[in-house]
Amino acid sequence: MASAAHVLDPLSTRAVVIDHSSTTHPFLSRPIFAPLLFPNETSDARDHCANERTFLSWLRLSIYMSVVSVAIVISFHLKSEPTSIERRIALPVGLIFWFLSLACSASGFANYVKTVRKYSRKQAIVQSGWKTQIVFTIVAFAIVAACVLFLATNAASSR
Repeated sequence: MASAAHVLDPLSTRAVVIDHSSTTHPFLSRPIFAPLLFPNETSDARDHCANERTFLSWLRLSIYMSVVSVAIVISFHLKSEPTSIERRIALPVGLIFWFLSLACSASGFANYVKTVRKYSRKQAIVQSGWKTQIVFTIVAFAIVAACVLFLATNAASSR
């Protein structure tokens, strides 16, 4: 009969305690799949939770973008057949949204890893970098452009 500890931790890993004087990257500490433990001084736990929520928000945006990408590519229509213009632009616009979805995932993960590394060295980070801002701006522009494009094709097809 399996013990509860083996069921909860099948790799039987021990937690890695990260001290602030360590020069190694926290995600490369051995064992690789072990949980990382940071000493909770001042507001460290709150900051780590906020960083994790930010990563999960980027991941959620990435999932939404990929769902929209699939819906665009298959030309999802409930009541009518897609027009020839809609069929022609479906694949390029769907691919743009798919690549933006991957960019959101990569940006969120990179920001998360960078922030955890800075927390492990006690270097506070207040805001995200310029790369994250550029990805977010491009994603917002693509969403607005797609809405305008869909409204324009819908207006043209209803005439």
